[in-house]
Amino acid sequence: MKIIVPLPRRDFDPTEAAVSWRILKDAGHELFFATADGSVAAADPMMISGEGLDVWGFIPVLRKLPLFGLMLRAQKPARDAYQQMCADVNYTRPLSYSALRVENFDAMLLPGGHAKGIREYLENAELQAFVADFFDADKPVAAVCHGVVLAARSISRKTGKSVLHGRKTTALTWKLEKSGWMLTKYFARFWDPGYYRTYDEAPGEVVGYRGVQQEVTRALASPADFLDVPADAPNQFLKTGGMARDTLNDSRAAWVVRDGRYVSARWPGDVHTFARTFAALLNESR
Repeated sequence: MKIIVPLPRRDFDPTEAAVSWRILKDAGHELFFATADGSVAAADPMMISGEGLDVWGFIPVLRKLPLFGLMLRAQKPARDAYQQMCADVNYTRPLSYSALRVENFDAMLLPGGHAKGIREYLENAELQAFVADFFDADKPVAAVCHGVVLAARSISRKTGKSVLHGRKTTALTWKLEKSGWMLTKYFARFWDPGYYRTYDEAPGEVVGYRGVQQEVTRALASPADFLDVPADAPNQFLKTGGMARDTLNDSRAAWVVRDGRYVSARWPGDVHTFARTFAALLNESR
């Protein structure tokens, strides 16, 4: 199948994009890419190198010596997959958002990312219209982390509501987003406390109002349609602690939601299971 992967020109999460790309490609699918202007995309560099994620990260020479950053950056399988993806001919020749046509693709993958460069991907009206038309065509879609925000902002031409209205979904939870924010705000990038927050609250808004979970929930038919890990779920602590990540052969830490032809997940720690779930959905659709 032909899968389209829209990306921002910079700051997407390398794990969410590249691990998914690797698993779907290995499953026999062909993946194509798109950016706002057709230029080649680049992942959030701090998620690749770890540089800038330590308390000394603002010092030009010392930032080249990451310590804490090595634990926060993408894990080695993801970094390896990113290097492989960057060498893929389709990655080096992305389409522009304006050139995307629903009929040219069989499925769509929406990765995320938290750094500020992701905003152009979330806010682009042409991309939102394409995503909405893709959902309206009832083609398979997978979204993870801030990719779910893009879906939530995409308004169906059929209903005039978010394409997620009436669907079950998950996304980056406020617990995970707040943990990353607090960790860097007080123990790492104290000079840039908003690195893990894509959007800050406006004056008068409660803390978390601009968080991923809250925005996605506002687009749903009911708050109950946002599915977080239930208290009695197997391996509940692994899934919610924010320290464990899934692997290709171990899904205990993952939380993935499937609703018909739509698959969603929370963060990079779910991505192996997320991509395998989407691959299974696509196999059913063949």
